[in-house]
Amino acid sequence: MANRTVKDAKNVHGTNPQYLIEKIIRSRIYDSKYWKEQCFALTAELLVDKAMDIRYLGGVFGGNIKPTPFLCLTLKMLQIQPEKDIVVEFIKNEEFKYVRALGAFYLRLTGSSLDCYKYLEPLYNDNRKLRRQNRLGHYELVHMDEFIDELLREERACDIILPRIQKRHVLEENNELEPKVSALDDDLDEEMPSDDENLEEIAEALKAKEKEKKMETIRIRGGGKRDRSESRERQEKVVAVEKTKDVTREHKERGDPERHRDYDRGRERDYERREPPADTRHKDREVREKERDRQRRHERDRMDDRDRDRDRRYGERERERDRDRERERDRDRDRRDRDYERDRDRDYDRDRDYDRRRR
Repeated sequence: MANRTVKDAKNVHGTNPQYLIEKIIRSRIYDSKYWKEQCFALTAELLVDKAMDIRYLGGVFGGNIKPTPFLCLTLKMLQIQPEKDIVVEFIKNEEFKYVRALGAFYLRLTGSSLDCYKYLEPLYNDNRKLRRQNRLGHYELVHMDEFIDELLREERACDIILPRIQKRHVLEENNELEPKVSALDDDLDEEMPSDDENLEEIAEALKAKEKEKKMETIRIRGGGKRDRSESRERQEKVVAVEKTKDVTREHKERGDPERHRDYDRGRERDYERREPPADTRHKDREVREKERDRQRRHERDRMDDRDRDRDRRYGERERERDRDRERERDRDRDRRDRDYERDRDRDYDRDRDYDRRRR
């Protein structure tokens, strides 16, 4: 009785709300100490006090799959099915961040695609830190906007498979949702200079060019002799450089081949030390991202296979228990039949002895 959904609850996504959590995890929650002690006879009003006591997020952890209080309260909300206004107040609560996370997670499980984008996207502006417990029982640091992004983009959050929602661009094309406006647009508009500032910068640049031209003309008129001496010095330097080049060329032609090979090796080594081009770095980054995505998909498939195996083993144990109960009932039935036949034979012998004594 304590684990049943309330009578006036509505189906969510065509099924019982509690069935949104897998059977094996649901049974572990029912057997947990927190569920039996803290979640018994909870109402929507008392649920708020329990939600304010949450200190971390998480799904299940440990080898025997222990549920976190966050997941237990989520199942309790699915069981009592609070009104939408209460869930919206959970999400709008700015004082208790874990109450907001609980409301966002419940709305993602039960709400429509339009409600999910309408109420969860504003939480991208919340950058507060959250503690999350992983499958090994260790705590890790996440932020509220990261958690909301997982709810809207990933297929699984807190070890629960999330219902599918429509893509945002589909709702925008159907005029059901406004185009997304990023909070960074205002900052970019503030940093972009206005047209008046651009005109002022252009005018200052023109004035600086005019000053440079005037200084150049003054330098040409007053320093003709100095220019001729400088040009003569430049010509002498060019001649000296050409002579050194000719000498080095002759030495190279007459030198031994070992020195040429060392020179070539040095050039090849310098070429190898150079930084790879940008397109190569971009390709390497794409390869690393693809490998990371492949490992992520492999890990997700492995977790799904393990959950399916666990559900299958649990079903086999249930069927074995049913067969044992059937055998026990058959034994009890046979035992009652034997007792009945023995009592009937005893009564028959007693009646026959009585008739014999009367005769």
